[in-house]
Amino acid sequence: MSPLLALHQAVSELTAAIAGQALDDALENRLNAEFGVDSGLYARLRAACEQGVAKGALCRREAAGIRYGRAFQPEAALQGFSVDVVHMQDIAGPHHVHPTGEIDLVMPLDAAARFDGHGAGWVVYAPGSAHRPTVSQGRALVLYLLPQGEIRFG
Repeated sequence: MSPLLALHQAVSELTAAIAGQALDDALENRLNAEFGVDSGLYARLRAACEQGVAKGALCRREAAGIRYGRAFQPEAALQGFSVDVVHMQDIAGPHHVHPTGEIDLVMPLDAAARFDGHGAGWVVYAPGSAHRPTVSQGRALVLYLLPQGEIRFG
């Protein structure tokens, strides 16, 4: 199975499980409890992302030392989420706002790597939140789920 198909299937399974939930701390806790680093879904998502990057299907663009790319536009099969994958190493990305929130899966490629201070697992940003995404202490892949693909840079 291609990495993109594997990624689509895994994200579809995830988004079906969380459809309609508020993007908040409760969702972050649920994601880490049910789909955390020891889960089969986490393993499938990580494997699909790593294989997709290795085969050149993901993170096909690069700017300012960050490799990135949108894997999927929002669609019904993904409950209206878009899917982006980013590869970062010891760098801060561009400041942006999440008008409808953001769900991130942090996949450290170096054991000590952190994304916005978080190790491996899920991070949820509420609607209206903003940040300058930062990977420190090594390399990490980050999968971003954006409701309706909404993001505002600047």
